[in-house]
Amino acid sequence: MHKHRARGAALASGLALLLGSTALVAPGLALAQDPPPPAPGPAPAAAPAEASGVVQRIIVRGNERIEQSTVVSYLPIQPGEPVNPERLDLALKALFQTDLFSDVKIDFQAGDLIITVVENPIINRVIFEGNSGLKEDKLRDEVSVRPRGIFTRAKVQADVQRIVELYRRSGRISANVTPQIVELPQKRVDLIFKIDEGPKSGVLRVNFLGNREFSDNDLRDVVVTEQSRWYKFFSNNANYDPDRLEYDKEQLRKHYRNRGFYDFRVASAVAELAPDKNGFAVTYTLEEGREYKFGKISVETELQKLDKDVLTALVPLRTGQLYEDEAIEQATDALTFAAGAAGFAFVDVRPRYTPNRETGVVDVIFQVNEGPRVYVDRIDIVGNTATLDYVIRREMNVSEGDAYNRALVDRSRNQIRALGFFKEVEITEVPGSAPDRTGLRVQVEEQPTGELSFSAGYSSVDQLVIDLGVTQRNFRGRGQNVRARVSLGSLRQQADFSFTEPRFLGRDLAAGLDVYYYKYDLTEYSAYKTESLGSGVRLNFPLSINSRGSLGYTVRQDDVSIDDDLCLQGFISSVICDQRGSFLTSLVSYGYRLDRRNDYLNPTRGFYVAANQDLAGVGGDVNYLRTEVDGGWYYGFTRDFILSVTGSAGYVDGWNGDVVRINDRFFKGGTNFRGFETAGVGPRDTSIGRQDALGGKAYAIGAVELTVPTFLPEQYGIKAAVFTEFGTVGLLDAEDKLCPRDGGTACPAGTENPFVRDDLSLRASAGLSIFWRSPMGPIRFDFSQILAKEDYDKTETFRFSTSTRF
Repeated sequence: MHKHRARGAALASGLALLLGSTALVAPGLALAQDPPPPAPGPAPAAAPAEASGVVQRIIVRGNERIEQSTVVSYLPIQPGEPVNPERLDLALKALFQTDLFSDVKIDFQAGDLIITVVENPIINRVIFEGNSGLKEDKLRDEVSVRPRGIFTRAKVQADVQRIVELYRRSGRISANVTPQIVELPQKRVDLIFKIDEGPKSGVLRVNFLGNREFSDNDLRDVVVTEQSRWYKFFSNNANYDPDRLEYDKEQLRKHYRNRGFYDFRVASAVAELAPDKNGFAVTYTLEEGREYKFGKISVETELQKLDKDVLTALVPLRTGQLYEDEAIEQATDALTFAAGAAGFAFVDVRPRYTPNRETGVVDVIFQVNEGPRVYVDRIDIVGNTATLDYVIRREMNVSEGDAYNRALVDRSRNQIRALGFFKEVEITEVPGSAPDRTGLRVQVEEQPTGELSFSAGYSSVDQLVIDLGVTQRNFRGRGQNVRARVSLGSLRQQADFSFTEPRFLGRDLAAGLDVYYYKYDLTEYSAYKTESLGSGVRLNFPLSINSRGSLGYTVRQDDVSIDDDLCLQGFISSVICDQRGSFLTSLVSYGYRLDRRNDYLNPTRGFYVAANQDLAGVGGDVNYLRTEVDGGWYYGFTRDFILSVTGSAGYVDGWNGDVVRINDRFFKGGTNFRGFETAGVGPRDTSIGRQDALGGKAYAIGAVELTVPTFLPEQYGIKAAVFTEFGTVGLLDAEDKLCPRDGGTACPAGTENPFVRDDLSLRASAGLSIFWRSPMGPIRFDFSQILAKEDYDKTETFRFSTSTRF
């Protein structure tokens, strides 16, 4: 008889003695070592040479939950097959590798292979005790053991390490985790993780050595690690985390290298535990080097179809410009796109640097060569629980079988994010079916795309306007946009419906339909009321990779009414009174938009510009040409400081003898000129007892905005920005400035009305905007201070708006 046997650790309530309690300490701190845990499993006993024969039967003993046929299926030996010591060892290992058994014994006697097993217990419950700093749900997501799963010592040991690592990342370096089990009937156990969290290891000081160009305070705004202060109880970065130090080193490198310091490096990042062990002092030792500028910029290529002079002209770098790593990346992307447009899908753009430390210049040569041929094997889309796959796939600039192009993949990510359907979008490469193949994994996280919106604005005359609307930007998960809105208030009553199909006829052609009814009571702001009933169709299509065009047609019936008494008593211009009645407007519109921003939702670099024209008079009763342009430029200094400069301008003029009617003019203020109430800027009738906004034929408004840090954790979703807005509105037709027919001696008929004020003068405001991503939806507060205005303008100092998503 020959016997093979290996025993696992005996289960008992003293499991902690076998596993050992686990604690993590900061690098460089020496602690007493716990005794090492036993090896994962004993090695099988060596079999003597005579342990051989032919298996006649396989007998399984000791199994309670596991069927005999299941145990036999794991064996590499079957009846009728010969055995020897090597095959018996192999069988023993195969059974241990299933993690089903804590002990296995194999006996071979007289042709019978007898398998005696001791089954691993089943986990009844997983319990966490002592955790207050981390929620139980987060711990359960971290561990691999689950109720009704098989208990093994190796899994528990691994989970202990995971829990300790989780605490370490939350700043509790001295966390200690001790596993225990409670045996239950029927081979079941309760697994308990007893946790001693220990205190949070705060950061007492963040020091910098070797910095001359930037102060310590400047650099503390660059790194993520924050000094612990009593008022930073919301911050997750005011504790010690070794991984965060590595991230900080990269942030410092980016900061310096984007400001001309080509030689910069972080010599060391050291965390020292205070003697009383109440926190760490973190010290970064820097070697700044000198400031550099770009020297000679050139492009070299061996590809015959590419003109290196043309490529050099496309590089957005100039000699004498301050050296920036980000500028190098932008130049690399520009050359990659240029080579791709010329038909080279496989290009490798590598910048080669030649620094001159004496003159402080860096010569850069971009080498453009044919890169290795890699094709997209497959594209997997995961995480889309509501959005259909094809909605995401059609935003990809690469397809399965196409040549892999990193720039196009990055652009695809931005386009998917621009849909607004997802909170997070990541595209990663995964191994393909061959060395020259790669897969793309598009990971998305859905966010609410339905919106129940509510907004209210308070003006200087205590006017309240309320809007209520329902929008679904991803209708049925097909990417279609459906909006229905009702606006009720003393200013307007409005109902509108719109539908947009982003891929009309299966092409990159957005088609939309709009139907609306507006009723504006502007008697508090101007002299008239208007009702409009209309509908329109529109198309939006690509012109290039960064630009799109649009076409549209609208037909609208407008009814303009003015109080008869005002006209009869001569309070307002007879020309305005002549605009009473119903008018049919038939217009075509066309536009162009160029967008070179790096991110359509939260841009930190780039610009956009758009131009649109409306031509009224293709039938109908109204003739005018309206032109509007707008644009914006963005530059991010850091993740918290982003500068934006935006502006818009417009002009409308009648043709075929028509003047521009009051309801077709530009009225600015409120959301489109902070600091002024709705229709608060521009020409106004200041007759006694009247303060009517008349609107203008022209406007130009600009804004400069800088996002600033709020020093609150990101999870609270609170951002802030300081702004200034400036511009003008005005330029009435000459007829609109005439006195009414019965203006009396103060304003003889046909003469210029002195009460109509139309000054194309500068207006300006400044203030603070606060954005809060609240649980009920995004909320915005605007606080404004007027810097320049006319005495007849209407101002407001506070406005808020909000919307709720579902």
